[in-house]
Amino acid sequence: MNPKLLFWVPAMLRLVVVGAGAAVLWVLFGERTALGAACIAILMLLFVQLSYLNQLNNWLDDPDSGKLPDGWGSWTDIFSRLYRLRREEEKSQAELTEWLARFRQAMHLLPDGVVIMDDVLFLEWCNPAAERHLGLIQERDKGMRVTNLVRTPEFMDYIILGRYEQPLTLSFRNRKLTVQIIPFDNRRQILVTHDATETERIERMRRDFIANASHELRTPLTVIVGFLEIASTELDLDAPTRAAHIQLMTEQSQRMQRLIEDMLTLSRLESVDYPLRPERVDINKLMDQILLETQALSAGKHRLTMACDGPDVLGNAEELHSAFGNLASNAVRYTPSGGSIHLEYKNMLKGPQFSVSDTGIGISPEHISRLTERFYRVDKSRSRETQGTGLGLAIVKHVLLRHGGTLSIKSEAGKGSSFIVGMPQSVMSPEQRESLIK
Repeated sequence: MNPKLLFWVPAMLRLVVVGAGAAVLWVLFGERTALGAACIAILMLLFVQLSYLNQLNNWLDDPDSGKLPDGWGSWTDIFSRLYRLRREEEKSQAELTEWLARFRQAMHLLPDGVVIMDDVLFLEWCNPAAERHLGLIQERDKGMRVTNLVRTPEFMDYIILGRYEQPLTLSFRNRKLTVQIIPFDNRRQILVTHDATETERIERMRRDFIANASHELRTPLTVIVGFLEIASTELDLDAPTRAAHIQLMTEQSQRMQRLIEDMLTLSRLESVDYPLRPERVDINKLMDQILLETQALSAGKHRLTMACDGPDVLGNAEELHSAFGNLASNAVRYTPSGGSIHLEYKNMLKGPQFSVSDTGIGISPEHISRLTERFYRVDKSRSRETQGTGLGLAIVKHVLLRHGGTLSIKSEAGKGSSFIVGMPQSVMSPEQRESLIK
């Protein structure tokens, strides 16, 4: 049956019942009694209807499905249908709220910035990444024009031209950003930002590495090729000159060999196909070897001291030897004759610690953060004199990364340096950790 008829039939039946009752009273008690009873019944029905209308009006002010009245007569069906509609709406709202919470959580975790703007570029919402990239604050800047918040000529030109097919790269707040506007609604646009600072830094390091490696290999090759040309054209060279040329070519060949070996070592350390296989490393034996090598490199030009009072570790002995040895040899190379160098290995609360302290030439603060970059040199001319490859500290960095260690540098120009290797307690054997706790 039609729902509209279901509403009207009970109402008509009630009127019929009232009319029938009035007719019976008319016959039994007369006209006045019947009309009076009919008026009272109609007034009661009207009061009930008005009462339910008032309850419906109050419920509409606060449409909670749990507060909906049961009703009587036709109102039972009305309230039942309203209850079902309200329950479906509450379910839809709960689902939308859940999806909105998931969306915001996902947007908060995104490394890229997302800014939602209206059609005239007024800020409606942005995620934390966009706040970091563009210096925005959601609560403060909501409702403000984005072009008033991001004040760069390149961004203004990008907005004016409206060529949003290609992203824009700009420098903003000491960052290299890639930004792009994506229209997604007639009245809304999305501004997406990507921080390319680290990518740019890595690309610059790659270019520098190729250029520096080419330069470092070309220099000894030029020397060797030059002497070979002399030897091939001047067959009557005297023995001392020829011996001197051979000596220089040997030195340059050894320099190239060291360079290539260091490059291969770095490549191996960075390879995912070369996992670390920990083994127990005898620290006393390792420190004795490093001291002997340092003494040989120093050739008696420095005062060398060593203290070793720490536990053995689990790691790769060859890699740790390379890392610790590079730090010690750097101290020799950059400490003038007569200076002091101290090697120390001890146990700290956080784990074992190896340090190399010297009274050498020191390092200015602006160079310290870049010392572990490949081929980075504070003084290129002095580095050539010391026969360094420029890869030693890069090797140290990657060895420590593989062992969970850290490298900290304390230095002052003209007053010496301290290179401190911190190792985690996890490199110690379980027995040593337990004894440390006791």
